[in-house]
Amino acid sequence: MSPVRLRALYLALAAFVVLLDQATKKMVQAWVPLYDRIVVIPGFFDITHVENTGAAFGLFAGATSPYRPLLLNTVAFAVFLFVLVYAFRSPVHWKRLQLALAGILGGAIGNLIDRVGAGAVTDFLRVHAADRWEWPSFNVADSAITVGVVLLALDIWKNPESEETKPES
Repeated sequence: MSPVRLRALYLALAAFVVLLDQATKKMVQAWVPLYDRIVVIPGFFDITHVENTGAAFGLFAGATSPYRPLLLNTVAFAVFLFVLVYAFRSPVHWKRLQLALAGILGGAIGNLIDRVGAGAVTDFLRVHAADRWEWPSFNVADSAITVGVVLLALDIWKNPESEETKPES
């Protein structure tokens, strides 16, 4: 496949993440009242509806600074720009890296749309173990970012192309 088509494919994947993220958030907003939940797997998984005014997984949600939204939006936009530039400067044939960056890019855009448009990100996936352990609620964008970061770490750790650039001993 040509480099241009590969690049278009990665951008299409990022766009798919954004569309899936926004569609699922709209469904949750329409069908699940705020702070309510639908039990999917009792004692383990629920669909819930929360609005996160903080960063990922609710970090800084309790901060009261009037600059919090500006800071979070600026950081999210900077991450978006950095990932976009890095994706275009990286070799298109490094598939794991490009997939990782597409997931991170799509997730960052999905959450940025919410943060700029509504001032909060809709989270709706809740994983828990009965009432003893609970992972903070998250969404499709968060999932894509997490998978992208794991793939990025794996790429850094196992990228065979990076071996070619190392000087021989």
